[in-house]
Amino acid sequence: MKTTYREAVRAALRDAIQRDSRVFLMGEDVGRYGGSFAVSLGLLEEFGPDRIRDTPLSESGFVGAGIGAALGGLRPIVEVMTVNFSLLALDQIVNNAATLLHMSGGQFNVPLVIRMTTGAGRQLGAQHSHSLEGWYAHIPGLRILTPATLADARGMLWTALEDPDPVLIFEHGSLYNVAGELADDAGPVGIDEAAVLRPGEDITLITYGGTLPAVLDAAEQLAGEGIDAEVIDLRVLRPLDDRTILRSVGRTHRAVVVDEGWRSGSISAEIAARISEHAFFDLDAPVERVCSAEVPVPYAKHMELAALPSVERVVAASRRAAGSGG
Repeated sequence: MKTTYREAVRAALRDAIQRDSRVFLMGEDVGRYGGSFAVSLGLLEEFGPDRIRDTPLSESGFVGAGIGAALGGLRPIVEVMTVNFSLLALDQIVNNAATLLHMSGGQFNVPLVIRMTTGAGRQLGAQHSHSLEGWYAHIPGLRILTPATLADARGMLWTALEDPDPVLIFEHGSLYNVAGELADDAGPVGIDEAAVLRPGEDITLITYGGTLPAVLDAAEQLAGEGIDAEVIDLRVLRPLDDRTILRSVGRTHRAVVVDEGWRSGSISAEIAARISEHAFFDLDAPVERVCSAEVPVPYAKHMELAALPSVERVVAASRRAAGSGG
């Protein structure tokens, strides 16, 4: 069936609420307004205010309420409007959700799912456009998911709800309008492994989330130049699927990591380090990275686009790694 990323997420929410009476959605504008990105449009009318709950403008308050509900036996889905705003709930996420299992000696799980929008490219200004999922991937006690495909937008939520520990799902804002075919019987998917979306022999392109479409376009362009690129969609930033990354690099001997986060201290830095630690002697060239410019994301369209990873930059980095210029 033809659908969009937004509709796939909405279908996942509907399915989860129907499957389990303990599941409910809460967040700013998720009810009457239908969500700031229209993801939950119509769900209040379908399920009522006990399952679709509007909250005050208080990220720390409603994320904390979600943690309490999870500890009390419910299965809350908390929507935070953008990743930038999640910083207002950082204490709840990092000091409570991520730590309570460990601090209680294994007595208290926190089965909480937090969804939030991430990323730039929509002229929403610096305070609505950053990619901070790499920060969260630094924190033990959290699982970090980055659905980039329709199948993952539809399928990751239920699997995340079955996890006894907190899971953060980052939905890139540029993906909501992406349309395509989704199997009629699409359902839950695994959240442990990366996916090879395009097999190749000459170089490994590693990415996730909103930069996946640009990387796939770059791979097509490289194919026209005789460079056969393999594309890995990480899907999960914590825990990273080292096996898939290292297996691919072991065959291609070259790697480019594409990350919309800032270069310094980024998830791309972690991946490059792991490749160097575990596959150094498989490499025929240094690991290349394509990241965002290290500035607050600009508002002006031409400056915003210049700050972000692009097809051209991915192609140039791949040519350098492949030793064919760039």
